[in-house]
Amino acid sequence: MPIASIIVPAFNVADTLPATLKALLAQTFDDYEIIVVDDGSTDTTSTLLQEYANISPIRVITQRNRGLAGARNTGISLARGEFIGFCDADDLWVPEKLALHVAHLQSAPHVGVSFSGSALINDEGDALGMAQSPRLTNITAAHIFKRNPIGNGSAPVIRKAVFDAIAHRPASEKTRDWYFDETFRQSEDIECWLRIALTTNWQFEGIAGDLTHYRINAGGLSAATDLQLAAWERMIAKLSQVAPSFFSKNAKSARSYQLRYLSRRAISDKDTGRAIELLKQSFRQSWSPLWEEPVKSLTTIAAALVLRYAGPLALDALMARRGAAT
Repeated sequence: MPIASIIVPAFNVADTLPATLKALLAQTFDDYEIIVVDDGSTDTTSTLLQEYANISPIRVITQRNRGLAGARNTGISLARGEFIGFCDADDLWVPEKLALHVAHLQSAPHVGVSFSGSALINDEGDALGMAQSPRLTNITAAHIFKRNPIGNGSAPVIRKAVFDAIAHRPASEKTRDWYFDETFRQSEDIECWLRIALTTNWQFEGIAGDLTHYRINAGGLSAATDLQLAAWERMIAKLSQVAPSFFSKNAKSARSYQLRYLSRRAISDKDTGRAIELLKQSFRQSWSPLWEEPVKSLTTIAAALVLRYAGPLALDALMARRGAAT
């Protein structure tokens, strides 16, 4: 049996999937399998995957469309490895990522979820000069709720034992367990991470380095903020039944962080009105992001104001200078 499994959900990703698989096949850790779950693609993804079907260590699974959570659940149910990583089909892993996470988990038996920072890339795969650089140690459920240090779904490598601990099978499911909640099409990651933190004793811990290249898709970001916020609120409604006192204590502060995050998404999409409105909503909930993360909060405010009063070109020039300085 392989020591590790990498699950790649794939839905209409013919343009980016080859680069993702190339990066995964280049991992320096060699005792692993790659499970690509074709989640009912309607483009040429299925045809493309025929070229990989007989390439070791790739396994190709085809299913009707069940969404990102459903594709991951199928992959987890078939995974043979002790450790399970995820790489979305438009993201990339650096060659040493899997080796570093496996070594981390093997050396720290109390850690269930290992993750790292992520460098941001654009649609063309070019570096944006920015990164998700999360908190790595002493992580509590409150940290996960407020700031989600895991950052994105391609960042973590997780013990299979963690998923065994949260497995459940809804009455409507006839074939396999659920780990991610398939009723969510947004916020399925944070719902899963927070459920792990609230219902198990497994610890979250990160390792140094931007080991994932996380693709930021331009266009349409601000249009999705309402859906993202609605899913996030539904996550609170669901998990509040598990830990009501936790959510009573932390919800306002966490909601402020979430609204600030969505404002940054709207700024990236040059949606001035939406960005400003989300910032206002954020500070109506709590001032915690301003005094806990003053630099990021003030940067967000400044970017929104530049976008409003100087326009998109001025914002692009400012971000380009910031990226060059970084």
